[in-house]
Parts: sequence; structure tokens; C-alpha cells
Amino acid sequence: MEAKNDNFFERVYAVVRQIPFGRVTSYGAIAKVLGAARSARMVGWAMNAAHNLEDVPAHRVVNRKGLLTGKHHFDGTNLMQQLLENEGIVIKDNQIIDFETVFWEPEMIV
Repeated sequence: MEAKNDNFFERVYAVVRQIPFGRVTSYGAIAKVLGAARSARMVGWAMNAAHNLEDVPAHRVVNRKGLLTGKHHFDGTNLMQQLLENEGIVIKDNQIIDFETVFWEPEMIV
């Protein structure tokens, strides 16, 4: 089971690495592109395990409503928000403003 999770996590990271600067996607959108059998929660687990991977822009993955639900996994109180704001994304009360505008739909790549 561990090897299967590792492979899934790597597939998640391959998608996340493709999210363009200044854009975000959701856990569910990543799960969908990787196959309906995988859940958004599994993508969340993969993202939680990604904090030491500098080449995985985990801050660009949010929930389906644009909420920064993973922010407590980042060092510092508002690091996730600061990283997104540095890319020009506007956030108010832990939610992305104009979420539909900055949302990036992943395509099957892995």
C-alpha cells in the first residue's frame, strides 16, 4: 500500500508542478484528472506530505470554494496567503477573491 501511495503522491506533484504562476487549482480538480477513483482527500494527504519539496508549489492548491484550507501546514501564520499574494492573487478572510478567474483546470499529463 505504501508504494501505491508514493506513486499517487508523485502523480499529484507532477500536476501541481504545472500550475502556472498566479493561478490555483483545487484538490478535487487534481483528483479528477488523476482518475475518479481517487479522492480529493488523498490529494490533500499528498499536499500535506509535500512541505519539504521546494519544486512543488503546494500553496497553489486550495479547496473547491477557494478557501486556504491547507494554510496550517505552512510555516508561519500566513505564509500560504503571502505566497499567493506575491503572485497577484487577492485574498480576503482566507478565501480567494475572483476564484473563477484565477482557477486553473488541470489536464491529463501523467
